[in-house]
Amino acid sequence: MMNLSAQTDTSILAGSIEMTSYSETALQEREITVSHSILYRKKPVYEKIKRAFDVTSSLIALIMLAPLMLVVMVLIVIDDFGSPFYMQERVGKDGKIFKIYKFRSMYKKADKKLEELLAKDECKGATFKMKNDPRITKIGHIIRKTSIDELPQLINILKGEMSIIGPRPFIPREQANLPDDRLLVTPGLSCYWQIGGKNSLTTEEQIELDRKYIKERSVFVDIGIIIKTVLFVFKIGNS
Repeated sequence: MMNLSAQTDTSILAGSIEMTSYSETALQEREITVSHSILYRKKPVYEKIKRAFDVTSSLIALIMLAPLMLVVMVLIVIDDFGSPFYMQERVGKDGKIFKIYKFRSMYKKADKKLEELLAKDECKGATFKMKNDPRITKIGHIIRKTSIDELPQLINILKGEMSIIGPRPFIPREQANLPDDRLLVTPGLSCYWQIGGKNSLTTEEQIELDRKYIKERSVFVDIGIIIKTVLFVFKIGNS
């Protein structure tokens, strides 16, 4: 069993949304309980290979995608003046809080409108999703559809807070309603349910796919998910 470490970083960049304090969630000072459906075991050799791949691939991607990211930053500022970046607290491995980086796809202070929109949630899973969300900017619709808004998370990967492949990290309020065993591994950019139905899946289906990954994780599984993720992004981008 591993104890969760309840840590809250209160410094949030201007323009990012206000999150429920981690210390106020049901996660605080809890132990990670492993579901009987997970045959979890440590894989030190695999973890070292995975970390080396994460650092190398994310660094190369940041260098190659730098021109595109610069253009996106300019377009975001033109569309809605302010910081082109967005930071949000997420729950990572062993329950540690970290700040996830994204390109801002919503109007400033969009978080204040969330409560009144919760009743219109169209996502069956753990996160809030709304097809015609009025908080999203014009450029925001494009970068979300193509997953370009996720590119700054390559920095989280370089820092070791995330991996290329792993269960998606949720905000504390959402993770408080999810099982702790999904926190046994480092969260990632993509995972089984990101390529297997995404927001059309129920919370239970997302949980089972996260557990499936934790049990089956390997170099070959990660490569397979990466290939399917690339194909999925191009398919969405051309749809």
